[in-house]
Amino acid sequence: MRGLKKIAAIIVACLFVYLSLFTWNLRTGHLDALSSHTGLDIAGVVLKPGIWVAEQVSGFWHRYIYLVGLKQDNDTLRTEAAELRRTNMLMGAQARSAARLESLFGFRPPEKWTFSGARVIGQRMGPAGVLDTMVVDKGKASGVTDDMPVVSLKGLVGRILRSGTTTSTVLLLTDPNSRIAVIGAHNRSPGMLSGQGYGAPLQLRYVNQNADVDPGELLLSSGLSGIYPKGLPVAKVTKIRRSDISLFLTVEAAPLVDMAGLEEILLLNREPEAAVEAGTGDVAERQPESGPEAGKEDASGAADQ
Repeated sequence: MRGLKKIAAIIVACLFVYLSLFTWNLRTGHLDALSSHTGLDIAGVVLKPGIWVAEQVSGFWHRYIYLVGLKQDNDTLRTEAAELRRTNMLMGAQARSAARLESLFGFRPPEKWTFSGARVIGQRMGPAGVLDTMVVDKGKASGVTDDMPVVSLKGLVGRILRSGTTTSTVLLLTDPNSRIAVIGAHNRSPGMLSGQGYGAPLQLRYVNQNADVDPGELLLSSGLSGIYPKGLPVAKVTKIRRSDISLFLTVEAAPLVDMAGLEEILLLNREPEAAVEAGTGDVAERQPESGPEAGKEDASGAADQ
């Protein structure tokens, strides 16, 4: 009961104070003036934290949207830059290829020979290769035949070992099965150049002890076998050794062509009239002859085969 009386007394007192202030305000108007001057300031103080929070949230959202757009732009620019780099690399490769092809077109074949270009599409070189060979993108459909000479601008590469319909296999001069009759460009000493495998020097065989051979001398194809035209640069002499127990010099040579770096090659083809003459000459060479000179010619002719 006492608690209810206290509550009732407080309510009555509050009503009395309220009515008193209301009556006083009606007569004087001071409370209205005070609220008009301080109400906006109080409302601003109350609302200011909320406005600050709203501005921060809005700024964060706009920055997030900006960063998302910036990332998309960066991804797009990176993709375009990668595409431009790829295009630039392709154009550079095409320009270098065009320069090589232009230089190949300037090649001047030996007399009574024509040439055509081909691209290297495969290589089988090194210790794991049974033969030192490469594959080119032309075959019988393009007029390629077995034993056709293969050259580059720097020198002789080898010959066609096996021609297919659209591709052919080239036997490189570095292969141990390769035999090429050569002659020195300066001293004109003849010999038989044979390969010893990938990475090994070439061996110039059957050079007499009294023959003149100089280190650095250029070796040219002699044309004795009828496969290679005469005068093609083949190799350069690198080492000469003499022996007291052998009738021949031990001569090593290095090929003029970097076989592993070849991308395009040239195929030499004998003109029809020259081919007929060469065929007649081969028949005559195969006729039996007497004397030691016949044996020498037969050995030289079989070497290139």
